[in-house]
Amino acid sequence: MPTTIVCDESGYEGEKLVGGVTDVFAHASIRLDEATAAACVAELRARIKSPATMYKANHLLRAKHRATLLWFLGPDGPLPGNASVFVIDKTYFLITGLVDLLGARPDEIPFLYDASRRTEEARKFLDAANDFIRAHETAVLPRLDPLLPAIIRAAEHWTDGTPVLIAHDRQTTLSPARITALRQATPAIASIEQLDSFADHRVQIADFLAGITYRIASGHLNGADDPEVSAALAPYLDPQSLWYDEPSWQRLHGVAGPSCALSGLVGPDAS
Repeated sequence: MPTTIVCDESGYEGEKLVGGVTDVFAHASIRLDEATAAACVAELRARIKSPATMYKANHLLRAKHRATLLWFLGPDGPLPGNASVFVIDKTYFLITGLVDLLGARPDEIPFLYDASRRTEEARKFLDAANDFIRAHETAVLPRLDPLLPAIIRAAEHWTDGTPVLIAHDRQTTLSPARITALRQATPAIASIEQLDSFADHRVQIADFLAGITYRIASGHLNGADDPEVSAALAPYLDPQSLWYDEPSWQRLHGVAGPSCALSGLVGPDAS
């Protein structure tokens, strides 16, 4: 029986990578059965005591629930050995895509990235480039959609040689054509189905992990580190995450240096 991996994301704005609301994309994948996930959600409810119908990551991230957050991420929680999260610095992802598209030298990436952090002119250039590529994209699997490499990476992470079943929180971007193209591009994917987060506790657990990771990673980019939670997250962060930052983040989380392979994500022409 193939393994089922349940996924959710945080910070997703489609192909809009800069000039939007979020600067980080986090995609969590978990390997838990529904009963275990339901028990975890029940434990969180007992600890947090919020009357909310559905909990989100922001409940766990409140200062008064720090102990519960650390339990969720820690060795006594449900995640060790059963969770992974793929993180994308969206500005870096855009720059690597732009350099790849133009056939520019890879050593342009750090120059553009550094400029984007320092000057408004560079940020405006990247925003315009982002809009231009989006407007002219015709591939079934667009090069600038971070959800697509994240799903591929989840399958690759969890496969033991047997294709995995991907169950994902419902996303309108996951059209039948894109699902077919993802399966064709990735032998590790047996199938992709979409779930309702309100009805499936596994999706809620993935949502917690993705949301927590998004908040911590975005805080790091903006100079607001949380070393305690970062250390608790470290075992779950995929070392192939697409991140370009000073070595401190890489050392702390074991994330490899700049890397991005986009050629395998460009699907057949949609026209």
